[in-house]
Amino acid sequence: MVTVSRAPLAKLEAFKKRMGWGFKWVSSFGNDFNWDYDVSFKPEDVAKKQVYYNYTIQSFPAAEGPGISVFYKDEAGTVFHTYSSFARGLDMFITAYHLLDIVPKGRDEARFTYGMEWLRHHDRYDDPGFIDPYVKFTGRMQ
Repeated sequence: MVTVSRAPLAKLEAFKKRMGWGFKWVSSFGNDFNWDYDVSFKPEDVAKKQVYYNYTIQSFPAAEGPGISVFYKDEAGTVFHTYSSFARGLDMFITAYHLLDIVPKGRDEARFTYGMEWLRHHDRYDDPGFIDPYVKFTGRMQ
C-alpha cells in the first residue's frame, strides 16, 4: 500500500513525522497523477461547480477530493488500474463510522459543511486557533 498526495515530498515527510505515522507516502507534486484519477480539480472547474468526481459532474467544495485506486503489476511489469472509489465509498476505511452508523444520531453531520469537518489531528485537539483546511480554502465557518 502506498498513499499519494500532491504536496511536495519534504512537506509530506515533515507531517508524517509530526503525526508519528509509519506508512509509505509518496508525492505526486509536479505530475498529473491526481488529475488522472479524478481527485484533483482545476480552480476554474471548482468555481463553475463542474468537477468530475465520483463518476459524475458535480459541485465540489475544494480543489481536492478523497479517493482510493487499486493497481496490479503483472510478471512482465505492466501495471493495470483495477479499481477506484470515492466519497462514501471510502467509509469502510474509516472504522469509526461503523460504530457511529449504529447509534441513534449516527454521524450527526447535519451541522457540518462537509462530512469530515469533525476531524482533528491528535496534536490539535485543544488548539483554539486551529482553522480547518477546508475552512481556509472556502472561507466558510460553522
